[in-house]
Amino acid sequence: MDAISCYQLRKIYVSRGRRTEALRGIDLSVDAGRLFSFLGKNGAGKTTFVKIASTLLLPTSGQISVMGYDAVQEAGKARELLAVVPQGVRPYWHLTPREHIYHYLRFRGAGRAEARDAAQWMVEKMGMESFADTKAILLSGGQRQRTMVAAVLATMAPVLFLDEPTIGMDPVARRQVWTVIEEIRRKGSTIFLTTHYLDEAERLSEQIAVINEGRVLYSGDVDGLKRMVGADYRVVFRGEAALSLEQYGRVVRDGTRLLVLTDRKGAMDLAEEAARHGVEISVGPVTLEEAFLQLAGGLDAED
Repeated sequence: MDAISCYQLRKIYVSRGRRTEALRGIDLSVDAGRLFSFLGKNGAGKTTFVKIASTLLLPTSGQISVMGYDAVQEAGKARELLAVVPQGVRPYWHLTPREHIYHYLRFRGAGRAEARDAAQWMVEKMGMESFADTKAILLSGGQRQRTMVAAVLATMAPVLFLDEPTIGMDPVARRQVWTVIEEIRRKGSTIFLTTHYLDEAERLSEQIAVINEGRVLYSGDVDGLKRMVGADYRVVFRGEAALSLEQYGRVVRDGTRLLVLTDRKGAMDLAEEAARHGVEISVGPVTLEEAFLQLAGGLDAED
């Protein structure tokens, strides 16, 4: 069964006579009980899709369903089966994280004991004990974000939409959130994740899709996207290499880094050449980051 399914989904915004097509006829399906990552640059259409799928925004045309319910015609039924962490939302300033989780669960129909136990469990799992009883107005941005994510994850709803859930968190907090997300997915929830942290997507994802300018460019698994790079290894130079690199593989620039995408032999030969010339490099397997940047146009070929 598909937890989320859409066909020819479109969304057009009109403002001051200007027409912007945020989604351009998207076809997409997400298997129930899987963790799905939706990747794209800023303005690609990710948040618009999440708002439509979570019944917060109406599409211009097309069809979309959540757990078999039409997200437009049966929005109330769909809404009962989902929970969402939208971008930019913060907890109520006068509530503590523990209170925020508790009251959110109570609002969704949980009993007092159930909500109290779930809040305590989530506080412990998310490593929030040190600030669980501090009012939100006194929390850091990362702690407030963790509170919002904890409240939604605590629902264990059949479908969870997490729109940039770990933004602003430190590396330790991010990994604690990842652990909880993985545990809740194992309990059966479908998790729809958007993130700009590609290491996060690579660790968590069972399915992914890449969207650019309102169109889905790829839908499948992480390994399938990596294979599109056409190389197994990346050799990374900081700054200029002062070596002839084209013979070893495809040479691309990523900001201040110079990358050579190559096979195992090319990586070994280039490592030996770099060592002879005293050039510092790093060598490793191609990651989701390179695959995404190549597909979304973030890697520039060197002349």
